Amino acid sequence: MAANMYRVGDYVYFENSSSNPYLIRRIEELNKTANGNVEAKVVCLFRRRDISGSLNTLADSNARDFEEESKQPSLSEQQKHQLKHRELFLSRQFESLPATHIRGKCNVTLLNETDVLTGYLEKEDYFFYSLVFDPVQKTLLADQGEIRVGSKYQAEIPDKLADGDLDDRVQEKLETKVWDPDNQLKDQQIDQFLVVARAVGTFARALDCSSSIRQPSLHMSAAAASRDITLFHAMDTLQKNEYDLARAMSTLVPQGGPVLCRDEMEEWSASEAMLFEEALEKYGKDFNDIRQDFLPWKSLASVVQFYYMWKTTDRYIQQKRLKAAEADSKLKQVYIPTYTKPNPNQIMAPGNKPGMNGAAGFQKGLSCESCHTAQSPQWYAWGPPNMQCRLCASCWIYWKKYGGLKTPTQLEGATRASSDAAPRVHMTRQEVQGMSPFTSSAGRAKLLAKNRQTFILQTTKLTRIARRVCQDILQPRRAARRPYASINANAVKAECMIRLPKASKTPVKNRPVVRPTLVTIVKELALQAPLKLKAPRGAPTPINRNQVTQPRAASNLLGKRTFDSVAGLPFAANGRPFTSAMRTTSQSVIKRQKVNQGDAPNPVVFVATKDTRALRKHLTQAEMRRAARKPHVAVRVKLPASLRPLPGSILPSSTNEPIVLED
Repeated sequence: MAANMYRVGDYVYFENSSSNPYLIRRIEELNKTANGNVEAKVVCLFRRRDISGSLNTLADSNARDFEEESKQPSLSEQQKHQLKHRELFLSRQFESLPATHIRGKCNVTLLNETDVLTGYLEKEDYFFYSLVFDPVQKTLLADQGEIRVGSKYQAEIPDKLADGDLDDRVQEKLETKVWDPDNQLKDQQIDQFLVVARAVGTFARALDCSSSIRQPSLHMSAAAASRDITLFHAMDTLQKNEYDLARAMSTLVPQGGPVLCRDEMEEWSASEAMLFEEALEKYGKDFNDIRQDFLPWKSLASVVQFYYMWKTTDRYIQQKRLKAAEADSKLKQVYIPTYTKPNPNQIMAPGNKPGMNGAAGFQKGLSCESCHTAQSPQWYAWGPPNMQCRLCASCWIYWKKYGGLKTPTQLEGATRASSDAAPRVHMTRQEVQGMSPFTSSAGRAKLLAKNRQTFILQTTKLTRIARRVCQDILQPRRAARRPYASINANAVKAECMIRLPKASKTPVKNRPVVRPTLVTIVKELALQAPLKLKAPRGAPTPINRNQVTQPRAASNLLGKRTFDSVAGLPFAANGRPFTSAMRTTSQSVIKRQKVNQGDAPNPVVFVATKDTRALRKHLTQAEMRRAARKPHVAVRVKLPASLRPLPGSILPSSTNEPIVLED
């Protein structure tokens, strides 16, 4: 019963998404809406995953300084990782959330130099904060409310003087005497002098025009003259005149008129007092922010003095009574029953018992992404949907409460970037040309300067074995068609370790394939097909709109005809020829444009001859595909008897005509 009772000031978990971690908030108010629901006005606290990378770097630097100053014991990498999940950042941002979204209580404390960081890891639902996050300015600042405890904040006490030793320190430099209790005046004489000082202060306010406007009545002037500032001035006057009443009286009323002493309550105007009350309602007793945002023309000492004088006025008592009345009308506590509805991320197939591998949409043999266990009473889907990652029951609770995994993984950062761009489906033409070995060196240098750094993935023996053992999970054909989709390597590895002992002990025989190097292939092609360069011929630039031209981009180096023309006659999409009154797309006016280096075709192409085209007709479709996939393998063509005189049976040396290379 007490665990489900939530009061003002409690730190609680709020759930705003079934897959995201809980929000940590502090309840400031509990209000009942018109429809009977309860809403909680809360203060927002942020996790490390909620702030930017630069601010995380700043938080890391602050954590290192704290460890060095407080001399914390050494921590392991896993402890440092988990300790980041316990760190929060306080803010002054308020929001209203439904009370039914509360999922439990937690404890949040201000980090102190005497605290041991490992103590937070040993306790469940314990968090700490030391920095304040501003969501608007995107800044991290040190909290002003830190408790100054430690050796550097303690006073240095000198050694005690021995009996008979004299104190050689100059007392005037150490302190200033403002009152001597062993004076020659009696208490009655001092009280009479203070009454005279108040009377002089009242008379001085009557002579001052500004004071007459602010304190129009005699009672208000007398009350202002009776404040502490007048008493301090009177006692200071006695001290300076060595407690001589005659000299002190003449000091109170000099030649120019009576002395007027005013404190902060009289110096501040009514509008400034209203601004101060508004700032105090917003920031509390944070006098630095009150001065910076509301009263920048006032000094910090003036703001502090006004606050303590303002607390002695009737205005403060009235506001305190109003707040107490409002607090009585609001809810003090609310009862929220334990949330028992199943989470949508639970992995449980219809008819299966909880915890059984083989839930709908998930492969068998997947382990926990955090602790890598294979046994759990309940599994939860976690991370990107295409990765098919999951967490066990304990790691899922840890993820919801602390916003991270028990062990650092690469996928943990991927779950935070929900708004990242979609993965690229294919490479750009510039990247393809930049990797092509047939691109000219000059053009390739320009393209490689714009592309990303080239990398090569080298497989290990275990990876090659896992491809054979876990084909049902890996699905290599599907993965080859979608190289941009991520593969859950941890799941494949875990399943491979399970199946590998059960696999056949006979070694898999791989047929060795001898493949010539790329340099050898290029040399053979260069010897068989001597280079014959031709100057590129482009279409003339149109002079007027009636001139029929072909686009420059449509000039086909391979000699193939476009799909919209057959035998020189243009055809429409439905197969009927165009009439003379109709205008084809090729007759549109094309403005001369500068060809982009990235959009230009490859400068080296292989042009087929008549004989090679005739040989292609004798290849089956499967042989054509095989030849396209493996261009380094020689193609043998079975020719009919009528074409046996053709020299050679191996392509590309099966023709007498050389292969022409056009640039």
